[in-house]
Amino acid sequence: MTVLLLIAAGGLAGLAGALLGIGGGVVLVPALVIGLGIPLEDAVPASLMCVVAGSCASAASYVDKRLSDIRLGLTLELATVLGAIGGGLVAAYIAPAMVAVVFGLFTFYVGLHSLLARSRRQEPVDAAYTPMNYPLGVSGSFVAGGLSALLGVGGGPLKVPLMNSGMRVPFKVATATSNLMVGVTGAASVASYAWRGHVKLELVSPLVVGVLGGAYLGTRVMPRVPTAVLKKVFAIVLLLVAGQMLWKGGVGLWPSMWK
Repeated sequence: MTVLLLIAAGGLAGLAGALLGIGGGVVLVPALVIGLGIPLEDAVPASLMCVVAGSCASAASYVDKRLSDIRLGLTLELATVLGAIGGGLVAAYIAPAMVAVVFGLFTFYVGLHSLLARSRRQEPVDAAYTPMNYPLGVSGSFVAGGLSALLGVGGGPLKVPLMNSGMRVPFKVATATSNLMVGVTGAASVASYAWRGHVKLELVSPLVVGVLGGAYLGTRVMPRVPTAVLKKVFAIVLLLVAGQMLWKGGVGLWPSMWK
C-alpha cells in the first residue's frame, strides 16, 4: 500500500512539474512529510532525485517539440548556479526565516496578481518571440539560485513568471525551459546528499516510477491545455508556495519576537 501511495505522490509531482515547470518538489515534499510521515531529511533528497528524473523525461519531450528555448535556458541557468554558490556562501550570515517571509510575500503578490489578472489573447505554441530584458532575467535567475540555496526551494516558481512577464517569453515556452533548467540545479544539489549517504533507494525508486509516468502524461497534455488555464493553475500553486514559505518563516521568527 505504501509503495502505491509513493507512486501516486510521484505521479502527481511529475504531472505538476511537466505542466508548470516547477520541478514538482513543491508538491512532493509536503506530500511525503505531512501525508506519509517521511522525515524531512529523507524527503528532501528523494524530492531532488525526482526533480532530476522528471526534468530529464519532460525536457527531452519539450526539446523534441521545440518548446524549450535552449539558449535562454543555458544563459539563465549559469546565473542560477552562480546565485546558488553565492547563497551557500552567505547562508551563515542571513536568517533563513526572514528570507522565507520576504519570498513568501513576493510569491503571494505574484500568485494573487496572476490569479486575478484578466487573460490576454491566446499565445500560440509556435508564436515567434524574442526574449527581452536579459539583464532582468539574469539578475532574477541569480536571486532564484540564491533562494534555492538559502531555503531549499526550486527556482521554478520564480523563473517561470520572470521569463513570461519580465522577458516576454510565451508561458508554455517558459514552462518548458524551466523544466530544462531545474534538472541541472537539482542534479547539483542532490550530489551532496548522495555523497553523505542520505539518498534512500527504497524510497526513491517508487517515487521515480510515478514521476516518470506523471511527466510523460504532462508533456502530452500541456501543449493542448489553453495557456489561460495553465496560468491560473500556476497562480494557485504560487499561492500554496507562498503559504508554505510564510509558515516556515513565521515559525522561525516567532520565538525571537518574544525575546
